[in-house]
Amino acid sequence: MNKKKIFKLAKGFRGRAKNCIRIARERVEKALQYSYRDRRTKKRDMRSLWIERINAGSRQHGVNYGNFMHGLMKENIQLNRKVLSELAMHEPYSFKALVDVSRTAFPGNKKVEPQKVGLAVVL
Repeated sequence: MNKKKIFKLAKGFRGRAKNCIRIARERVEKALQYSYRDRRTKKRDMRSLWIERINAGSRQHGVNYGNFMHGLMKENIQLNRKVLSELAMHEPYSFKALVDVSRTAFPGNKKVEPQKVGLAVVL
């Protein structure tokens, strides 16, 4: 990369990393390595976040994540985890309908008492 492009990429860096070409080149190279690595890490993090949200939503209705997903698979409901997490957060009645479908499809989804979440546990 030429000097102009290095400084353009180093814009916003602190200290001499933004205006000294040798240091800027090193910092830009490292920043590009981080961005390459973290584009893949972000996908992993988002998937785990979706799984946590689905698990929390399904446990409110008395089914754990694994049994919920297995019941959906048995019923051939092909919603990905991103959509399921959005439903769990923003459409609780639709998500409850999915939990009920999953519960009837898989006998392991016995109706159990929903776990108390948040302040209800403390009180």
